[in-house]
Amino acid sequence: MSTPAPGGPAAPDYADDARAVAPVICYPNETLPQPDLPLYSRARAAARKTGEEIVPPREGRCIPVRAGQFLRISCPEGPQVGDLNLWNLADLSERFYSGKTRALHGTHLTVGSRMWSSFPHLRPMATVTADSLAWYGVDAYGGRVHDVIGTRCDPYTHHQLSGQDYHHCCHSNLTRALAGWTGQGGEAAEPLVHDVLNVFMCTGFTADTGQYFMKATPARQGDYIELFAEIDLLAGLSACPGGDCGAEHSSDVAQCHPLLCEVFAPPNAALEGWESPPVNGYSGGHGL
Repeated sequence: MSTPAPGGPAAPDYADDARAVAPVICYPNETLPQPDLPLYSRARAAARKTGEEIVPPREGRCIPVRAGQFLRISCPEGPQVGDLNLWNLADLSERFYSGKTRALHGTHLTVGSRMWSSFPHLRPMATVTADSLAWYGVDAYGGRVHDVIGTRCDPYTHHQLSGQDYHHCCHSNLTRALAGWTGQGGEAAEPLVHDVLNVFMCTGFTADTGQYFMKATPARQGDYIELFAEIDLLAGLSACPGGDCGAEHSSDVAQCHPLLCEVFAPPNAALEGWESPPVNGYSGGHGL
């Protein structure tokens, strides 16, 4: 039997029965359209590299990835966590929805997981097709890799906790990267920056207090994750100022490394039978 919080109410007579109720999966996902991983694998084998972008330490960069192409994010020099945003290349209001992705696939993504877009579109934006850290699984602390629970390090929380301004949090890095890409400036770019896929980050929740934790990423030089673009994407990636996030995530002291983004395009014939997913089919009436 668990101990009630100090000052909290005493447990009722039915407490043990309540705790023993079996959980129910909120969103059974068996009816979702499943990615054709064998097709993606064949397409990737036939693809050729068409572009790349180096993301410097404590900075962010944007790179377009067309529907049917692959985005590979890797650690070219050493352990490094990255914060990834995705937008519809033609309509930046359609963006990655980490909360719904988490509800559909779990707290951490790996091969076969899909990254879903925001309402009212709610469709797959990208599918994870390769992950060199898939071996990690879950550790003794409940830690897993590639999370969709952390929101990105940001200067507002940093200031609230420390009283200091810091301009190289991932939120600010992504804001500068998107502002540079669009040419619209930070005021227009910042509202479009959103919760992320924490690439390579090892995280979980503590068993006693339920707090979000991080630990040093198991990624090493050469580790990677690959995504298949289901629609035309603009990818924004920040090389987190926490480096491997083994100690802190908003720091000018942590050792940081660059991240490498590479785009690979398969021939059209290799994608025969694949179609870019349409926007969500809900009528949009909301009962009004």
